[in-house]
Amino acid sequence: MGKSLDIIKRPIEKELIEFEDFFKHSMKSNVALLNKITYYIYKRKGKQVRPMFVLLTAKMLGGINEDTYTAAALIELLHTATLVHDDVVDDSDRRRGFFSINALWKNKIAVLVGDYLLSKGLLLSVEKERYDFLKILSSAVKMMSEGELLQMQKARKLDITEDVYFDIIKQKTGSLISSACAIGAASSTDDNETIEKLKLYGEKIGIAFQMKDDLFDYGEDEIGKPRGIDIKEKKMTLPLIHVLNKVSKKERKWIINTIKNHNTNKKKVNELISFIRKNGGMEYTINKMKEYKSEANEILNSLPANEGREALYKLSEFIINRKK
Repeated sequence: MGKSLDIIKRPIEKELIEFEDFFKHSMKSNVALLNKITYYIYKRKGKQVRPMFVLLTAKMLGGINEDTYTAAALIELLHTATLVHDDVVDDSDRRRGFFSINALWKNKIAVLVGDYLLSKGLLLSVEKERYDFLKILSSAVKMMSEGELLQMQKARKLDITEDVYFDIIKQKTGSLISSACAIGAASSTDDNETIEKLKLYGEKIGIAFQMKDDLFDYGEDEIGKPRGIDIKEKKMTLPLIHVLNKVSKKERKWIINTIKNHNTNKKKVNELISFIRKNGGMEYTINKMKEYKSEANEILNSLPANEGREALYKLSEFIINRKK
């Protein structure tokens, strides 16, 4: 899977290196502790899917320029800020196989670092006088926060419907990838119709991205053990919602009881995962994910045919076929 991502990156290989320098510089501070932490963040960066969406969108629409690097840095600053804050909220001590910021420097510092990164993103758009970027970014922050809080509210009652699930993931994950595509488009064109098209494209791919993440919880990892983290956190995702809607009253009662009262019992969680797999929860979610990817690709079909667009098709494919 890593190999295929390298192939997708090829049309923007040089630009990604330039972006990395820009991003590193955008985090700089006069406070030595902050620089130490942001350097740690920079060295442990992920797959860079979101900056890739920004750069490839701009490339497809007319070319990557200085504003595109600003746009990509804004998205990555916001994304990194949310990850740092998420680890505090989830009390998680690992991120991408490394210690999280809160594990190394404690919660108070992690919250402040997240705030700092977010403020740097907002300031960067003001400094460059790209208030349209600021609007796109602020809208994403609002939607992501609302999505997380809606999910927490629903986890208490376990009363989530399929419509509410899609609302949550549209806000939680769809909004950031949607913003990455919209901001990349805005860096390269003034055409509002095109920017809106890319915003919708990103939203659909973002929803597919989250469904793929949700599927991992019901699959097996490398050593063949089910994950069950979402169940432990009482998160109602599509495989579970679909099965809840089709089983008998007795089975439904058993599922709800397992999530509410036995969500930390590995044996009972594994039994629930097996039940969801046997009752078509995975297949249903996979089909829905592919539908969203197809709808996203239909939007791309109406945009300029070039290597940027070709790479975006491949990136969509990577997202729904990735192994982690």
